[in-house]
Amino acid sequence: MSLDPTAAINTIRAKAPGFTPRVAIILGSGLGGLADQIENPIVIPYTEIPGFPRSTVAGHSGELVLGHLGGVAVAGFKGRKHVYEGEGLAGMAVPIRAMKGLGAELLIVTNAAGSLRLDLEPGQLMLMADHINLMNGNPLIGPNDETIGPRFPPMANAYDAAIRAKLRATAEGLGIPLQEGTYIAVTGPCFETPAEIRAFQRLGADAVGMSTVPEVILARHCGLTVAGVSAITNLGEGLSDTALSHAHTLALAGQAGKDLTRLVIAFLEDFGT
Repeated sequence: MSLDPTAAINTIRAKAPGFTPRVAIILGSGLGGLADQIENPIVIPYTEIPGFPRSTVAGHSGELVLGHLGGVAVAGFKGRKHVYEGEGLAGMAVPIRAMKGLGAELLIVTNAAGSLRLDLEPGQLMLMADHINLMNGNPLIGPNDETIGPRFPPMANAYDAAIRAKLRATAEGLGIPLQEGTYIAVTGPCFETPAEIRAFQRLGADAVGMSTVPEVILARHCGLTVAGVSAITNLGEGLSDTALSHAHTLALAGQAGKDLTRLVIAFLEDFGT
């Protein structure tokens, strides 16, 4: 499959003439409600855009929503491609590169994640400060296209420090608890064992999930600034008596999604000034 975003860019431009997104937002499991707040939306199914993924996971409807949020031109992704769906780590390469080609400056990635800390509770949000990649691969493996990005992109400030400071200030102004931490990415699709959770804690991670890191690598490679927010849906296996399931993930993500929506809209209102 070609990872060239040209056909996707041309298709989006044809369906939304003159629209230039400034911010792209990838919405994780159960978090698609934020896209419903986009004003004057132009909705394009992924199936109509060359190179866009075909999501097979509940809670990921597979639509690109273009419009304005908080006064800023945005592109909302209702769904992403996961490694466990069987098509490798570069499933979001074309969508992310298309956003850069269309003129986006910032990518906000969101996800549903399990907490590795008892003080980081289900229903809360975690600002991603860094990540650990345990996905046994990298979406940039293979020939590099220098017109897109460098062979060896740095990841020192993958989650932009200045943007994180603005998000923390916005959350404080809204009274939304927003802890900061490191996200560890695994392939899934099974939930982790108690022993794995203990190992992740010792590695210095604060939350665990099955997405996002490949997208961040792809975004930094092509020059997009990145911010990330996790919606905490559960405590990791062995940290509570709650039985883990995807239905539980979707339900708790929906609760955290209300605060996420308020946070992102208020952040964009400031970002647009």
